[in-house]
Amino acid sequence: MVNIGKKIRGLRLQNNLTQEELANRLELTKGYISQIENNLTSPSMQTLFSILEVLGTDVHEFFSNEEEPTIVFKKDDFYEKENDQLKHMISWIVPNAQKYEMEPIIIDIEPDGQSEIDDPHAGEEFGYVLEGQVTLILNKKRYTIRKGETFYYRANKEHYLMNTGHTHAKVLWISTPPMF
Repeated sequence: MVNIGKKIRGLRLQNNLTQEELANRLELTKGYISQIENNLTSPSMQTLFSILEVLGTDVHEFFSNEEEPTIVFKKDDFYEKENDQLKHMISWIVPNAQKYEMEPIIIDIEPDGQSEIDDPHAGEEFGYVLEGQVTLILNKKRYTIRKGETFYYRANKEHYLMNTGHTHAKVLWISTPPMF
């Protein structure tokens, strides 16, 4: 069950408002706001709608039981997998990205290494070379991409990355829908 008073107090504090400031914006008394926040009285529907509007939310969001989605992910949240045979390491930098519209990874590829060969699939892919240079092989055609350059393509043809250079390469690679 939603603790209306506690949620209203939390929203008010998030908005850096005192009870008096909230009351003034709604043409209510500070005492009435205090009673609502302490669950000593319940606001009318119209008053609740007004309070929520002033606090920057709506009834649906206010009563939703959904947890606030995680926005920021730290290094400890990443999942890494090394492939010694192909000489690369992939870092999944957004946990459980399969539930989102896109999936970003960072792939570190050693010299003479490569990513897995991706079969054609629905969707699009984007990459930004953070370090070194890579060769994108897209339907047997080769594209060299250097540090600071990007690539973007429809994933409906076989594709993969190779590091033909002498230093390691690092690429931010994003797939939509999630595929990695």
